[in-house]
Amino acid sequence: MRKILRTVGLLLLFLMSVLVIFSVVYYRRDIPVEELKAKYTNTESRFIHLMGMQVHYRDEGDVRDTVPLVLIHGTSSSLQTWDSLTAMLKSQKRVIRFDLPAFGLTGPNPEQDYSFGYYVRFVDSFLERMHISRCAIAGNSLGGGIAWEYAVAHPEKLKKMILIDATGFPLDGTRGALGFTMVRIPLLGNLVRYVSPKFITRITLEDVYADNHKVTDQLVQRYYDLTLRTGNREALLQRIKSGFDQDSVKIRLVAVPTLIIWGDKDHLVPLRNAYLFHQTIRGSQLEILKDVGHVPMEESPGQVALTVEKFLLH
Repeated sequence: MRKILRTVGLLLLFLMSVLVIFSVVYYRRDIPVEELKAKYTNTESRFIHLMGMQVHYRDEGDVRDTVPLVLIHGTSSSLQTWDSLTAMLKSQKRVIRFDLPAFGLTGPNPEQDYSFGYYVRFVDSFLERMHISRCAIAGNSLGGGIAWEYAVAHPEKLKKMILIDATGFPLDGTRGALGFTMVRIPLLGNLVRYVSPKFITRITLEDVYADNHKVTDQLVQRYYDLTLRTGNREALLQRIKSGFDQDSVKIRLVAVPTLIIWGDKDHLVPLRNAYLFHQTIRGSQLEILKDVGHVPMEESPGQVALTVEKFLLH
């Protein structure tokens, strides 16, 4: 017994030593938001004081458009996820996008609330401040979950809705992206506050994309940098702890015209959920994109733009 205890003790000591070395090697400081603004804003970037935050947003395209398209990104993403789609649509539509609380340059919210209810209040407050009484809304992943929750809460404010690989139905049997899985493990989750290897960001994006060749160094750097924005790592932990479970029964209450877009190689939110949305939302349209992963608007923006344009303009 003594020999076994000694062996176990040595093994634990070895693991602790490895953990300490790993932490020292991959420790990364927070990056001040002003430093990131120099790199990740452009002439279209604006900031608005809202709900105790400086919210980063961009408002582009046809100023005559009275029913703009509002885009909502997913977990650990930012408004840049919509860059290509915006470029393709803004000649015909007014396109508005923002960094959600907890992510991008907007960063954590003072309430430390990252529930779906909070995000619905945030979207509504943002639209009111922008004097937008009616719009079309599109969301990817978490953003899609926020979009349909908003549609249930405020149907009178939406003309149309687009769900892109959206959350809402159970995710049973999915393996998820490595980065999100690590955050859910208590010890590793706590380490994420200080230890952030860039290679984990790359592996996570390779889980998100179907075609790993499209995961460029520039893409990895952007996701990595914005994760390190002061307060974002702690906020991500709180967002994960809030959970992704939603009351999917409410989806049947969606009463706005809805387009559902899904990548058939999505390993995070399974393809079967696309069919569940299609069956549940009366009159919805479904477009399945072949050999595309969880973020079609990044991986195959041309296909997404054509589908969205047809839905919104015809």
